[in-house]
Amino acid sequence: MGRIIAIANQKGGVGKTTTTINLGAALVELGYRVLLVDLDPQAALSYGVGIQADNLSRTIYNALSDPGQKPAELVCSVRQGLDILPANIDLAAAEIELIPIISRETILKEALAPLVAQYSFILIDCGPNLGLLTINALTAADTVLIPMQCEYFALRAIDLLLRIIKRVQARLNPGLTIAGILGTLYQTGTRHADEVLTQARTLFGERVFDVVVKKSIRFAEASALSRSILEFAPDHEGAEAYRTLAEVMTHDNTEK
Repeated sequence: MGRIIAIANQKGGVGKTTTTINLGAALVELGYRVLLVDLDPQAALSYGVGIQADNLSRTIYNALSDPGQKPAELVCSVRQGLDILPANIDLAAAEIELIPIISRETILKEALAPLVAQYSFILIDCGPNLGLLTINALTAADTVLIPMQCEYFALRAIDLLLRIIKRVQARLNPGLTIAGILGTLYQTGTRHADEVLTQARTLFGERVFDVVVKKSIRFAEASALSRSILEFAPDHEGAEAYRTLAEVMTHDNTEK
């Protein structure tokens, strides 16, 4: 059975999509079969792996809105070992359309159920909010990976997200664990970034990964070519950071 990882943080611009793409690529490099799930109507993940999402007639929206839709029919191949369940702007309607549905928080879990046995890992790229789609991701997931930009306001967002995770654990998904908090967009040579990481480790302890992803133009250059940094610049320290993260994620080191 595949392990479902929700990559979540309600704050935008913290590296959720970058982490989804590059962690997925690193896991494939280790020999695992990976499914990426785009749960953001902005479809950055879909475009980031080369899928022209706006041209698609069916996306993950159809899996959420139509119980008769087979999710496997919506999966697009990215490259050997890596697939994606894409999204586009149609997904924005799901946030409203799911409200009156019974057990609306479990719709994504039910949609992914037929796919779990086919993949070693399923990575869900959540949008920058704590709305119904993100709650669906947390309900479907086995564990949560939290990218945190290394700047002050990011710490406040983490505290709120952890409170939401506790509520999901209590009411919807008691098996949900926290994989860890990943420092991202770390600017070397700045006292502020060091102070934020130190404070994060003081507040959240071992939940903060030792590995940190440094800010680099290489990530943007790789995205422009719809490639992961592991493919674009395999020897770059950013590629090595995600390889290290992938090694950590393949071990059961999560906590409730």
